Amino acid sequence: MTPDAATAFARDWVAAWNSHDLDRIISHYAEDVELTSPLVSRILGEGQDTVRGKAALRAYFKRGLDAFPDLTFVLWGVYPGVNSVVLHYQSVRGMKSAEVMVFDAQGKVCRVRAHYLAG
Repeated sequence: MTPDAATAFARDWVAAWNSHDLDRIISHYAEDVELTSPLVSRILGEGQDTVRGKAALRAYFKRGLDAFPDLTFVLWGVYPGVNSVVLHYQSVRGMKSAEVMVFDAQGKVCRVRAHYLAG
């Protein structure tokens, strides 16, 4: 992924989240997406740390948006890789976040590993 493509993706992804438009947010993800995050268990319950499939991810994101109606992300860094990117940003409740996103052949996010640290 080129630095310009990574930056364009990151800006669009953050803008989608900040708009709270669920359709716009979910448009970045592949049908077979897998997202692993420490926040999954907070929203879906203990013992769950991965969301699989676009429909399940949409439901998870909706619950997250409902739980954090004032959610605003601030992009701090974009680190391109091979068919992947790391986004470093301020997340909910001021947490520091880094997400590793892997892209499929269609340019959609198919794997996510999210990391958080209290702000």
